[in-house]
Amino acid sequence: MLRKKLEKIYMALIFILLYAPIVTLVVLSFNASKTRAKWGGFTLHWYRSLFANTEIMNALYTTLIIALLASAIATILGTLACIGINSMSKKSRTLFMGITNIPMLNGEIVMGISLMLLFIICRIQLGFGTILMAHITFNVPYVILSVMPKLKQTNKSTYEAALDLGASPLYAFWKVIFPDIMPGVVSGFLLSFTMSLDDFVITYFTKGPGVDTLSTKIYAEVRKGIKPEMYSLSTILFVTVLLLLLLVNVNPSPKEEKEEAKEREAMAKKGIRFRITKRVVFRRILPIAMVLVIGGGGIYYGSQNASAGGSQQLIVYNWGEYMDSDVIDIFEEETGIHVVYEEYETNEIMYPKIKSGAISYDLVCPSDYMIQKMIQNDLLQPINFDHIPNASNIGDMYYETSEQFDPGNLYSIPYCWGTIGILYNKKMVTEPIDSWSVLWDTNYRDSILMQDSVRDAFAVALKDLGYSLNSTNIKELTEAKDLLVTQKPLVQAYVVDQVRDKMIGNEAAIGVIYSGEAIYTKRENPDLEYVVPKEGSNVWIDSWCIPKDAQHVENAEKFLNFLCRPDIALKNFEYITYSTPNDAARELIEDDDIRNSKIAFPDEETLARCETFTYLGDDADEVYNQLWREVKSN
Repeated sequence: MLRKKLEKIYMALIFILLYAPIVTLVVLSFNASKTRAKWGGFTLHWYRSLFANTEIMNALYTTLIIALLASAIATILGTLACIGINSMSKKSRTLFMGITNIPMLNGEIVMGISLMLLFIICRIQLGFGTILMAHITFNVPYVILSVMPKLKQTNKSTYEAALDLGASPLYAFWKVIFPDIMPGVVSGFLLSFTMSLDDFVITYFTKGPGVDTLSTKIYAEVRKGIKPEMYSLSTILFVTVLLLLLLVNVNPSPKEEKEEAKEREAMAKKGIRFRITKRVVFRRILPIAMVLVIGGGGIYYGSQNASAGGSQQLIVYNWGEYMDSDVIDIFEEETGIHVVYEEYETNEIMYPKIKSGAISYDLVCPSDYMIQKMIQNDLLQPINFDHIPNASNIGDMYYETSEQFDPGNLYSIPYCWGTIGILYNKKMVTEPIDSWSVLWDTNYRDSILMQDSVRDAFAVALKDLGYSLNSTNIKELTEAKDLLVTQKPLVQAYVVDQVRDKMIGNEAAIGVIYSGEAIYTKRENPDLEYVVPKEGSNVWIDSWCIPKDAQHVENAEKFLNFLCRPDIALKNFEYITYSTPNDAARELIEDDDIRNSKIAFPDEETLARCETFTYLGDDADEVYNQLWREVKSN
């Protein structure tokens, strides 16, 4: 009796572990609040918003079309490969089977990078086609793995007998061999479809601008938090798959089976070969109809976007969730220029893509120190400010700050700026905070959130020690490393954007955060307060630059001039909440509290004790990275 109860409890725990995340996701899809840390009431808004969001729908259709095409082509190629391999000698067959297994045994990241390098060497432009080729490549071995065992079970004598009776080789294969291997072919197709649908790593390395699958789209949005529409989409996908499984696996009762058998016999006597029954409807027609609807939508999406391109195109590479999509729509409507918009998560991810030249981006938005690095490596071209008259709306102080990494302001136009500081919960912290030293206060053990970033983490420690955050002095850096190691037992987590949701949800008392995120979190949780410590901090600037190999420079200049327009800069500021350097846009802010906010627009005294990151050179970068690894490994 006890054993049975324990078995039931064990099974219940397994089901909870398996389905609790899905249930959570479904619940969040009906949450009126944009943050998962706060329940804002029941709503269907995110479902309506989902179908109105062209970016997400495009990503969905791209995912489905690539999965369908890749699995179909891989199934054909894999089946043909099986026939060829099966006809070889035992030694050759063993060799080729070993070769085909390599992609399955290889790490995805290795395969992704290898394929990307191959496409670059062959001068194949990264995009939809390269993703498709990559997916076919890693799917073929799975088809071979599924089909080969079935092919080995076939009776060659039957095939030879069909040939002796006058059948052509193709006809004999189709009528004799194919029915026997059909289960393996279907299994290979479904396995390929699943693998393609689920892939992220290989897709990430082989995709081009303007092409996103659901996995890459979600990953790109992690910087500001996953959009609630994604919860709705995931819920719909889950329900759809569940319905498909239920429909395909509908089994008639014994009584219904007998009735169907009698009907088939009666039909056979009358010469009727096919009749639509309930079983046929549920197990064949409805699933096929659902696939056709999804596939048809994808083909329609592809045809809608096929005409975009040519000279009336602009390829933009920007941080994730760093521009209001309405801004792009307005620009396209006003100019007729189609914007292909690509997102990245860090400067370090962006840099190698620009350097490789695999994709010719027309505009990119690096941070201060990365701009300096790109200038030194001759990856940027000077901007013709005569073609961008609205650049005069950018405040002089921001151009002066930019001189630190872009002497003469030749290569960049400021887009957003801000500071790094401490966000704390006034109900969880006993007294006002004004120093970095609080991050080493044992009273807040397991309630401190640190940035999971080399330069940001070391900036905190260096400033607390009274050093420059651009220090290259090994003694100072070692001191900073030791200080971070000392702090580690107090840290709840090293995070990037997760600090936002954790602080909103009162999961931590103190967090290191960017000022733009602080504005948003304070809106969601009034108990939060932001401060730039008295020791000083980092003031950063993200600026627009035109890469050296840009193909649509004139369009890039038009877009830059458009972004510097006061009304457009204001629209962006209201969407991303990061401070705008556009003085004319700031004057248009109606909310006095926001316009005069010391978080969004710190006073001169605060800025005077802040520094801008500069590029320290490859050797110094390696020192920082090595010391950071030591911090994380302790």
